[in-house]
Amino acid sequence: MPYPEENLHTNEELVLDLHPHWWTITPSIAALAVVLTVGLWAVIDGWEGPINYLIAVVLLVNLVWFGVRYLQLVTTHFVLTSDRVIYRSGVLAKRGVEIPLESINAIHFSQKLWERALGLGDLKVDSASVEGVSEFENIRKPNRVQNEIYIQMENNENRKFDRVAQGINAHDPAPAAPSIPEQIAQLAQLRDQGHLTAEEFEAKKAELLGRM
Repeated sequence: MPYPEENLHTNEELVLDLHPHWWTITPSIAALAVVLTVGLWAVIDGWEGPINYLIAVVLLVNLVWFGVRYLQLVTTHFVLTSDRVIYRSGVLAKRGVEIPLESINAIHFSQKLWERALGLGDLKVDSASVEGVSEFENIRKPNRVQNEIYIQMENNENRKFDRVAQGINAHDPAPAAPSIPEQIAQLAQLRDQGHLTAEEFEAKKAELLGRM
C-alpha cells in the first residue's frame, strides 16, 4: 500500500516510502505455522474429541493475530521526501510524526549482528522540532536510509540558498540602456569595421539624433 501522494505538499518529491521489515510479523507467522502443523498432524493421525475444537480455536486466534499484524505492517509508512521525514502508522486509530529536514540535527542507526544479517535496524532522529528525539524500529537498511536523509538535507539547503539568491537578483536594477551618443559611437565603430556602409551609418545616425 503506497503512501498517498495527495498528502505531499506542492513541489514536494517522494524519495523513500518504506514499510517495516518483514521481521516485524515473524512471531505471528511462526505461531501460525506451528498451529497449522499441529492441525495437519491431528487430521492425518485421526485425532478425535475436544482437542480438535481446541486446535480450531487456537488456529482462529492465530489467523486473526497474523491478519492484524499484517495490516499494521502494510499501513505503517516511513517516508522521506525532499522536505520532510514522515512516519504514519495505525489501521483504525492513526498516529504520525513529521520532521522538517531543516530541523534535523543528527541521525543515528543501530543494528545487532542478526539484524545486520537480515537487513534491518533502528533509526534515531534528533531534531529541533517538538518531538525532540524520534526513534523508529525495524527500518529496512537503516544505514542507507540515514545516508539518503543527509543527501536530501543538503539538497534542501541548496534549494534554500538558490531561492535567496533569486530573490536578491530579482531586486537588482536592470542595466541602463546606452545613451544616444554612445549608440552613435557604437555605429561608427561598426562602420569602421566594415559592418555598416557610410549611407547606413548616416541614416541610423540621423534617426538617433531625431530622438534627442
